[in-house]
Amino acid sequence: MYVFVVAIYGWREETPELAQALAGALGIMVFEARQRLIGGGPSVVASFADQQQARELAEKVSRGGIKALIVDAATVRLRDGFFIVRRFMFEDRVLKIEAHNGQQETFTYAEMELFITGLSVVGFSETKTIVEKKFSMGKTLLAGGIPMTKKVERQEEVFSEESEQILYLYAHDRPTAVFRLNGMNYDGFGAEMKLSRKLNFSHLITQLRLHAPGAAFDDRLLNRSSQVRLLGSAQGHGASLDLAAEILAQCLLVSN
Repeated sequence: MYVFVVAIYGWREETPELAQALAGALGIMVFEARQRLIGGGPSVVASFADQQQARELAEKVSRGGIKALIVDAATVRLRDGFFIVRRFMFEDRVLKIEAHNGQQETFTYAEMELFITGLSVVGFSETKTIVEKKFSMGKTLLAGGIPMTKKVERQEEVFSEESEQILYLYAHDRPTAVFRLNGMNYDGFGAEMKLSRKLNFSHLITQLRLHAPGAAFDDRLLNRSSQVRLLGSAQGHGASLDLAAEILAQCLLVSN
């Protein structure tokens, strides 16, 4: 199912008038509207299966003096227009990148506009067999009253989380380049390659910023609470770091 999210952004100060206008547009209490305005945005305020409904709400919010945009969350989840980087190579004027399927792209440093880095947290569950020792009345009687135990197996579902830092590179109308800490080969650094993936990823970010000093940089999505505050009502629709980054990027690029 297609889900279109409406996000607000661009206000400088949370005023009573702004909160009142947002509350009226969304049909919520002023107190709830104030919560959406905390932190200066962006903030997702609604999600729709119908794009026209999303447009109507965005227009209504905009009439109240708050900027709004619409993002197709389904397209983002499919990573349509994303280039998932496997290898990279820094050259004098360009960055060469390669995907897992061998596809290649070349980005000039001059066209790079924005870097966003964030933490992707994925939860998963697995069933484990737990073996316990329990008191056995039957064995105890057979042993002449000496307390005996028996092994008892049970199935237990265990929930775990895995986190990974991701960097998104935006450059005009080019595909969004996605660099995953655990998804890349760092041999492009040559003799500068570090001893761990974490150190290599940090070095990658440093080098990109050095080669493209004109590009903006935002790391607020490294904070899980910032992601939750940004996504708001979209969290129940398979939202992810990709969606949070896309919303943030659109707001920052439009503002610039």
